[in-house]
Amino acid sequence: MESVYLGIGGNLGNRLENIRLAINLVTKNIAKPNIVSSIYLSEPWGFQHAKYFTNAVIRLYSDQKPKDILKTIQSIEIEMKRTRTSTGYQGRTMDIDILYYGNKQIKSENLEIPHPKIKDRLFVLLPLKEIAPNFLDPISGKHIDTLILECKDQSKIKKIHYGT
Repeated sequence: MESVYLGIGGNLGNRLENIRLAINLVTKNIAKPNIVSSIYLSEPWGFQHAKYFTNAVIRLYSDQKPKDILKTIQSIEIEMKRTRTSTGYQGRTMDIDILYYGNKQIKSENLEIPHPKIKDRLFVLLPLKEIAPNFLDPISGKHIDTLILECKDQSKIKKIHYGT
């Protein structure tokens, strides 16, 4: 069993309910998270949008292969009415990313683990620190506190909901 960290979030629809639903669908289709961060409100990252995002990070243990987890989370996104276009970042009901899969490093056409944008996103780093305060990035060896200090993201983010 590998520890798997997933980032979840969205800015369309009932955002808090969507986080709960995504966690329930992950539980049903992959594994029950053993820890769930608080929910954070953050301004859109990489594009302009009127609605802020709700975000959380969960940790679970699974023996499913990363590509199978990716297929499952993409199915969950579709079930939650996510639409994708090739025009870059946009508003969405749900986005689920594999942040880490144990200490594995994977780089393929459809999947990169660790997620390549983690170090640039406070809305991932802050909830990750909450649930794994001693986390060490398996590639750089950096402590979560160092990753946060080095992050250049200046987006507004705040904890809005304690526990799901």
